[in-house]
Amino acid sequence: MKKILNFLRSMKFGLILMVILIVLCVFGSLIPQNQTASYYESNYPSLYPILLALGFDNLYKSWYFVTLLALLCLNLTLCSVRRVKSLLIGEDKASALASERKDVTYLDKDGVQLLKEHLKAKHCKEIAYGDVTVYRKNSFGRFGSTITHLSILLTVLFAAAALYLPVVKDQTCYPGESLTMEDGTIIKVNSFRIEDNNGRLDYTSNIQMIGPNGKASPATDISVNHPLSFQNYKVYQQTYGTAGSVTVTDHTNGASEDFILDDVCLLTADDKNGIMFNALYPGFVENEDGTVTLITSTSGSYPDPVYSIELLTDGAYTPFMAFPGDSIDVGDLTFTFNDPLEYPGLRIKYTPMTVNALLIAAFVLMIIGLYITFFLPPTLVKVDSEGYTVCGPKPEAMRLELEALTIDHKKEGKDE
Repeated sequence: MKKILNFLRSMKFGLILMVILIVLCVFGSLIPQNQTASYYESNYPSLYPILLALGFDNLYKSWYFVTLLALLCLNLTLCSVRRVKSLLIGEDKASALASERKDVTYLDKDGVQLLKEHLKAKHCKEIAYGDVTVYRKNSFGRFGSTITHLSILLTVLFAAAALYLPVVKDQTCYPGESLTMEDGTIIKVNSFRIEDNNGRLDYTSNIQMIGPNGKASPATDISVNHPLSFQNYKVYQQTYGTAGSVTVTDHTNGASEDFILDDVCLLTADDKNGIMFNALYPGFVENEDGTVTLITSTSGSYPDPVYSIELLTDGAYTPFMAFPGDSIDVGDLTFTFNDPLEYPGLRIKYTPMTVNALLIAAFVLMIIGLYITFFLPPTLVKVDSEGYTVCGPKPEAMRLELEALTIDHKKEGKDE
């Protein structure tokens, strides 16, 4: 049991866990998360069965990732407990142990006196043990390692909170429109494109966010794995879609209105004349016999969009196909079909401000702990009538300082 406990709290075990988690996080960054199975089949045709079997589509919530995080927290907790126990020994006991050290760097009487004056000038705390005096410097440095381990543990815990506590919503928004969140934050979708100017797929939205306090982000392009972070929100380019668009003009009053066709719908003014929208297809193929075969699936933009509709004339439906630019008169209405509208599906992640603040605080604490550990190591100097002994976890700096002092003293003695 003791061997198992020692392994669980060992640095080796902690480093192994951290390396595995870092590798998994790299995969999680390279592979878009929480997409549909068809997305992985389309983008990773040879690997998608393995990715889905291993849970790489939702890596950060997989059982093994959560288990590794829990083990790392256990390792850091045990390490922190052990280091706290070492602090309970107390610096007085550490000083007493230093006073019993037998190794000595020898000095003459004047050298010892010079050394004592130098340590007092450095504001070292002194404790007398009979004829032996122990000088302590950077006593607070004893806490550096403990603070560092504790801050790493807090960083992992708060990072896990930032990963698992956010509220996630998936919403679509047409270019030129906006979404309003519960706290009043506005997300404007300025534009969206499926392909770039060279015809390459890039699925990019240009969005801007405005907070409840009126503070606005710059207009920013977001794409898969390149979200926009603003205040408590992070907005990802998640999915996309293509909808039809039609302009309806009523000749009885000259009014016209644009409609977005993203689902089956009936457009009519009197329930007897109008059109029934069924579907929008990305293209078609003309057959040798003059008929047309509709293309039902494609990736990217719609190259030759076709509207599949039914004309409603005096209550009777007639199947019909229309193309962008076509206009059809039905009763007192004219239907003009426009170019399809491409729109994004956004994943909006809201993280409570407290979690972000605690995560930043943990990082600051880690920097403080590392600074104390590396730049303020606790040092003990035992001084008696024969000379001195430097001890502590990192005594090299003090040892070099005192060696330089004693060397100068010896040179002065020779010159005299």
